[in-house]
Amino acid sequence: MRGKVTASVIGLWGLRILMAALFFGAAFMKLSSQPQMVEEFESVGLGQWFRYLTGALELIGAIGLIVPRSSAFAAVLLLMVDAGAFVAQVAILHMDWIHTIVIGVILGALIYLQRHAFGRAGSLALEGR
Repeated sequence: MRGKVTASVIGLWGLRILMAALFFGAAFMKLSSQPQMVEEFESVGLGQWFRYLTGALELIGAIGLIVPRSSAFAAVLLLMVDAGAFVAQVAILHMDWIHTIVIGVILGALIYLQRHAFGRAGSLALEGR
């Protein structure tokens, strides 16, 4: 049934595009040294290198989300970044954290909907492809 477009395929692409756009925007804010991001990462105390690392991970994840073969793995990467953001928001910055939960739930849904990719990647590695 290759080539057939169903509501679930459209929904999956919608979630991928939504999350990719969100993380492209977040990466841009960090990598372009927007004052708010500089201040937030200064408050975290890990230095500005961590802002660049986070922005790079978000950019890699956003690109990965729109590539079907890597989308599930990119969602896992971004979920880890999101978990770190949650900890920073709650423990250090004392700012609004609910958005990290919402993003995490959407990323979790993406991972669940694409869970078949993990089995396929494992079998390809075992076969040497």
